[in-house]
Amino acid sequence: QVQLVESGGGLVQAGGSLRLSCAASGRTFSSYIMGWFRQAPEKEREFIAAISWTGGSTYYTDSVKGRFTISRDNAKNTVYLQTNTLKPEDTAVYYCAASSRTRGNVRVTYQYDYWGQGTQVTVSS
Repeated sequence: QVQLVESGGGLVQAGGSLRLSCAASGRTFSSYIMGWFRQAPEKEREFIAAISWTGGSTYYTDSVKGRFTISRDNAKNTVYLQTNTLKPEDTAVYYCAASSRTRGNVRVTYQYDYWGQGTQVTVSS
């Protein structure tokens, strides 16, 4: 059982930065692959980034490469998404997710077993 709570969203001007956090209540946090997804109005939920159990491997969608960084602190049961050089098209609800699977595609929603409630990121022009 894992419960996830996102925080850190808000309103920011284009070019600004936010650090999103996802706090996990489970005691086996380090055993889960963690991912970040986002969903804009009238659009499908899309993959943003993922990180392996140890943090040694990361994955990003092309649109955020070089701007966003995913990281995790297993001692604090927390995964982060540092978002830099934000653009209006980054506006969405951002969700973190956890997967206990050892194989599969980290870029798809069905890979994940647990989801947070989401945090809103709004980027103005």
